[in-house]
Amino acid sequence: MTPRKWVEFAATSSRSLLLSLPEKHVRSSSSSSRRYHGTLMAEEAKKLAAYAAVDNHIQNNQVVGVGSGSTIVYAVDRLGKTFHLILSTHARQLILQHGLTLSDLDRHPELDVAIDGADEVDAALTLIKGGGGCLTQEKIVAGCAKHFIVIADYRKDSKALGQQWKKGVPVEVIPMAYVPVSRAIARRFGGEAVLRMAVSKAGPVVTDNSNFILDWKFEHAQNWKEVNTAIKMIPGVVETGLFVGMAERVYFGMEDGRVKTRDPPIN
Repeated sequence: MTPRKWVEFAATSSRSLLLSLPEKHVRSSSSSSRRYHGTLMAEEAKKLAAYAAVDNHIQNNQVVGVGSGSTIVYAVDRLGKTFHLILSTHARQLILQHGLTLSDLDRHPELDVAIDGADEVDAALTLIKGGGGCLTQEKIVAGCAKHFIVIADYRKDSKALGQQWKKGVPVEVIPMAYVPVSRAIARRFGGEAVLRMAVSKAGPVVTDNSNFILDWKFEHAQNWKEVNTAIKMIPGVVETGLFVGMAERVYFGMEDGRVKTRDPPIN
């Protein structure tokens, strides 16, 4: 009998599913050939990183957590090709396409491995996540795992946060508190914390937890561990998109077809 393999996904809503799908590579009349081929190259890099992470870290009879970033599509694709029976809680269309089954953290509160993407990764493996709005649920899944593995393409690789990712650090907040929280962050740490507005509808982005998101555009490098703790202590803050000291290894798909790995620095 084929051993069962289980996979947990980070988020739950159909809105999040749309965020997890890879962008369509449609060349518009105003798009340059370089940009078009660069996008294709980045997607191939994501696939390389995802396949390497699954091959090196997923074993039979494990409980595996999976996030909701665009890179995760390729991780699920690899799992679907390698194993036949997988359990999950997010992205219903994606799961059904691969013949997978659904589950949740109520039934599997402890995960062997979690795999997710990142918006940016620095030299110390500090991550910015939450560009798609699922930072809280993604951090819960990562925190439930014995091993947290990150997959990304070469564009997410930075020596310091802010070099590549210019949209700031997402902070999920209770709606009634977004103004005082925004002011408190700017007053204490500088920069500007801006309410994230929706693109295809009027009003702010609303998370799967019915909260708002502030994007804190910081001005300079920080002690991210201290900043993360301090922001979370502000009344009204639910979670930040700073993942500090959580990632065990990052796989970067490179432009030349290689996969580069990075481990945390040895203190």
